[in-house]
Amino acid sequence: MFTFSVTDIHAVLERGRADAQANGGYRVPFRGMSSETDARPGLWLVGDEGVYVMSSGKLAEGQRPLVVYAEECNPKTDPDYWHTKRRYFGGDDGVEFIDAVELERLTAAAPDATHLLITMDDTSLSLTPIRR
Repeated sequence: MFTFSVTDIHAVLERGRADAQANGGYRVPFRGMSSETDARPGLWLVGDEGVYVMSSGKLAEGQRPLVVYAEECNPKTDPDYWHTKRRYFGGDDGVEFIDAVELERLTAAAPDATHLLITMDDTSLSLTPIRR
């Protein structure tokens, strides 16, 4: 399970929209996807060196995306991040796309939520707004 501040999630989405507007649209996370149908506003949940979200907005040459690490899986603050990543995301690196429209609809339906809990298993990804 991975927890992100709703405020941070919205900041990443807004940055993605700004990047897309300034740089010509949205990116797809890997080859083999049709950019016309799959490149849209959203977040990428990335399992790599820790677990983090980043936006799908296109970037200018040399520009870096806004990245927000899961509270439980940040290599700068959690000495057990590697074990947490393997346990809840898997051993391989990977990317899961989370649609902005659906995510904003979910957080709007829970206005008291302060965080977004993301849980994964072998076949599904679940998003749950929570209050801390």
